[in-house]
Amino acid sequence: MTDSRRRRGLMTASALLGGVLVLSACSGGDSDASESGGSSSQAQADEAAAQKSSEAQIKITPADGSNNASINNSATVSVSKGTLTQVTMTAADGSTVAGELSADKTSWKPSVQLERSTTYKLSATAKDAEGQEAHENASFTTVSPDNSFIGNFTPEDGSTVGVGMPVSINFNKEITNKAAVQKGITVNTTSGQEVVCHWFSTTRMDCRPEDYWQENSTVTLKLALDGVEGADGVFGVQQKTVTFKIGRNQVTYVDAKTKQMKVMQDGKTVRTIPISAGSPDNKTYEGQMVISEKFKETRMNGATVGFTDDDGKGEYDIKDVPHAMRLTSSGTFLHGNYWGAKSIFGSVNTSHGCVGLSDTKGADDPNTPAAWFYDNSIVGDVVVVQNTGDKTVAPDNGLNGWNMDWAQWKAGSAA
Repeated sequence: MTDSRRRRGLMTASALLGGVLVLSACSGGDSDASESGGSSSQAQADEAAAQKSSEAQIKITPADGSNNASINNSATVSVSKGTLTQVTMTAADGSTVAGELSADKTSWKPSVQLERSTTYKLSATAKDAEGQEAHENASFTTVSPDNSFIGNFTPEDGSTVGVGMPVSINFNKEITNKAAVQKGITVNTTSGQEVVCHWFSTTRMDCRPEDYWQENSTVTLKLALDGVEGADGVFGVQQKTVTFKIGRNQVTYVDAKTKQMKVMQDGKTVRTIPISAGSPDNKTYEGQMVISEKFKETRMNGATVGFTDDDGKGEYDIKDVPHAMRLTSSGTFLHGNYWGAKSIFGSVNTSHGCVGLSDTKGADDPNTPAAWFYDNSIVGDVVVVQNTGDKTVAPDNGLNGWNMDWAQWKAGSAA
């Protein structure tokens, strides 16, 4: 073959090979195959990456960015398909919040109550069975004082009280959604008595049975108000259980006409004490009253309850009234009296509306009638005042809801 013929043959082969190459690069059919291969490779890479990721699934509540979060139930961390290896919670000032990890290492929660109006950050790490790590972070802000409410309650947890002691709750914000709040409050007694709550106002709710509590029973108050919306944008923050015991059944009857006071325990008279009730110009309220406070000595100033002279000063100001027991929030007490003549007790009503018993200055003589009654009375005991000629005390003046009949009491329930 001549050189010219060889050169033409090589050029032809080169042209054909070039054509094949061009067709291979641009052919629709061949292009689909190429892309399919690339997609398959990427899917395989994604699957491999997924297989390398941890199976542990971390959940933090409340959700990231939440506001008005609970100070009781927020900041819980849990994990499925794995165990927690590290949880860190910090407040806005950088301080660390102490927490507790469950025995199986699948949940974590703070061991202290959170503060209101505070932003917290949570960072959690977990491992799955293969040792692969998963991470989760969240930040939330707890409810503010302006957006939360609490209920101040009486009696105290663990106390022993008389048979007349109601559960009384005073809220620090006005409650407009009474039904929701009342649903979050339960009162039960071991005696089995039905207990009904009654709203006196938007800030006060009392709970009691139809008749006095059964002596020696136990009453349990549960406040499940955390997160309950009591008013528009105002949420409860309490989650608490309170238990108190009812003591012996003591009911005292004060008769302003006979000027005698009969103390009865479990239906039997244990002592009769001469008294001096309110004068004809300042009659004592009638009705069933509950001892709400006890003071061995206290000051009583007439100016605080409207008894003033022409100069605006109190008609009386006694700074050491002995053995005083409050019966109304408006100022009615049953107390010792050392300044009056001993002859008034049992014979004449001389007070500004209180019930007085003979006593000595200093409250240090245990043998006086006032000292005996003080020592033998507890908060929650009932004092029934009769025959004064005055009106019946208002049910919300003190802890005196017993002066409302059962039908009216139940009508004040929002449940």
